[in-house]
Amino acid sequence: MALGVREYRNISEIKGPLLVVEGVSRVAYDEIVEVETAGGEKRRGRVLEVGMGYAVVQVFEGTTGISPTGTVVRFMGRPLEIPVTEDMLGRIMNGLGEPIDGGPKIDADERRDVNGAPLNPAERAYPEDFIQTGVSAIDGMNTLVRGQKLPIFSGAGLPHNRLAAQIARQATVRGEEEEFAVVFSAIGIKYDDFLFFKKFFEETGALGRVAMFVNLADEPAMIRLITPRAALTLAEYLAYERDMHVLVIITDMTNYAEALREISAAREEVPGRQGYPGYLYSDLASIYERAGRVKGKKGSITQMPILTMPNDDITHPIPDLTGYITEGQIVLSRELHNRGIYPPINVLMSLSRLMKEGIGPGKTREDHAEVSNQLYASYSRGVELRSLAAVVGEESLSERDRRYLKFADLFEQRFLKQGERENRSIEETLDIAWEILSVLPEEELVNIKEETIKKYHPKYRAG
Repeated sequence: MALGVREYRNISEIKGPLLVVEGVSRVAYDEIVEVETAGGEKRRGRVLEVGMGYAVVQVFEGTTGISPTGTVVRFMGRPLEIPVTEDMLGRIMNGLGEPIDGGPKIDADERRDVNGAPLNPAERAYPEDFIQTGVSAIDGMNTLVRGQKLPIFSGAGLPHNRLAAQIARQATVRGEEEEFAVVFSAIGIKYDDFLFFKKFFEETGALGRVAMFVNLADEPAMIRLITPRAALTLAEYLAYERDMHVLVIITDMTNYAEALREISAAREEVPGRQGYPGYLYSDLASIYERAGRVKGKKGSITQMPILTMPNDDITHPIPDLTGYITEGQIVLSRELHNRGIYPPINVLMSLSRLMKEGIGPGKTREDHAEVSNQLYASYSRGVELRSLAAVVGEESLSERDRRYLKFADLFEQRFLKQGERENRSIEETLDIAWEILSVLPEEELVNIKEETIKKYHPKYRAG
């Protein structure tokens, strides 16, 4: 028997996915466990709780068929680890980092704890490098910055999967023109969603730079808690040991939180808001805070978690707490989606708190900040006037107000709306913005300096 492995046969209780083992000693929280049934079948688990000689073990594959008598529980003396290597790019793995694509076994010299190593806050570098996603609504108005965590808030039936796949394929760091390595973590998704991502990455040729960690909806809840951590462990290795820019896309964090609630209920913990455990905030933070840049390291981890808001409720605990931890959010609109606009990004509810650090001369273009502010102000005015026109009629509005209505329509049809495989440069995005702003009277462009108007307004450029 290997050093550090302890065997116990005294199971005092089996409840749902949990085993309670009594009379244990030298057992640690999060330690990996091997459970061998009386029939010789081996299953894996993890220690959830330990104290007073008892250990609560979560069995990954569930406890069906396990008997309190004749079952051996081995505590392995180490946390859950996965192999990490560059060869995992281009591979499809399950939530524990084991290949499921029919390819060879992953041969890695190094294994790492899925919980990650703590990062000294003083060693964090401030995110300030612009990432071009090729999506105008993000690049122009909710800019993503290298090392940022920017979630997508969606709803059931909205095209968040298509948007995530598009960003994964198109994302580049300007100036260096190098592509991101993409670590894709799918939590509790349906099989047809998995096939969509697999087919998309294969068809676009992006699969070679994507490592996919897939947990399907019919798999145990415990694996859902491990899947994003396994993915982030590989991301940390690629970023900090192999100097890669890594984009981590996690879908769907709502499934993750539901699994956390299910396990919390099995442990009979006191529930918090809407039945979620009171530690939901700190648990989500343990995932989101693994994004960032480190001083002296070339690589970085940028996160785009996706969550579907139950009943499209942005005040639900999952989006609410996510908004506190992350640096903004991209919110998808059901109304825009129903009108055939892709991507249906509601820019008035979206926000990137680090945008100002990643735009401007030398990063995007000198007019970027002013144009973005003007687009927000003008589109907001146009949306307000739509509501007014619905009451009093468009003919009752002034000529200037009708120009704002026209601007709002153009903004949605020309700026927001774009093809699923349309990859716009930031210059194209800003030029489209100027084109639609030109339908407004020049004196209405109050958020843009006069010299900027003279340089970029289509009227003057044409002259």
